[in-house]
Amino acid sequence: MSTVSFQNIKKAYDDLIIIKDFSLNISDGEFVSFLGPSGCGKTTCLRMVSGLETNTEGSISIGDEVVSDPTHKIFTPPEKRHVGMVFQSYAVWPHMNVFENIAYPLKVQKHNKTEIQNRVQEIIDIVELTGLEKRMPDALSGGQQQRVALARGLVMKPKVLLLDEPLSNLDAKLREKMRYDIRKIQQDFGITCIYVTHDQIEAFSMSDKIVIMNKGDIIQMGSPIEIRNNPANDFVADFIKTQH
Repeated sequence: MSTVSFQNIKKAYDDLIIIKDFSLNISDGEFVSFLGPSGCGKTTCLRMVSGLETNTEGSISIGDEVVSDPTHKIFTPPEKRHVGMVFQSYAVWPHMNVFENIAYPLKVQKHNKTEIQNRVQEIIDIVELTGLEKRMPDALSGGQQQRVALARGLVMKPKVLLLDEPLSNLDAKLREKMRYDIRKIQQDFGITCIYVTHDQIEAFSMSDKIVIMNKGDIIQMGSPIEIRNNPANDFVADFIKTQH
């Protein structure tokens, strides 16, 4: 099971509270978008799932395993959480070609060469990078670099895929295609996905469930249709450009 559970999560830096009391259950295979303005805490929530940030209070579970609970001194390091992460900046290694970039997580985990070759080539075909295996990142378009980052996140066959505003650096036409491609790949893999964005078009076109956040709080969550037709308050209505 690749469920994700946040239970009474608080994140603070000294007296600065970033996340106030965040509780959310994400189902196996569900595509959930965290939507909200800059600074609302959505990326912090994503990074706490990955283990790149630690929660101050509460617990986070992936499947049946509690991966972070400071009260009980539980913290599973990022490399043991079986999550893939795709960053806004792509984070593609400039000194490695396409194949080497995608293969890197498998090499770190010490998979054998045959398995690495087979799994990387499979993912390369899925993300439509076939024929570009030996190309260096500086010879790739922004969209191709984003596909490399996506492939690298998927090649480990993670329990959960985390995406932090992955399309914000692409032009409008390419963003539209990548929205479709990411959603199709997520459905084909049946993978649980958490997607962070401030772009309502992305959230409403891709998600099974949307979590609208502001100032560290969940303001509303539901399906795109539920939120579009029944915004919880003026903030949600204004943010999604909908009138009560």
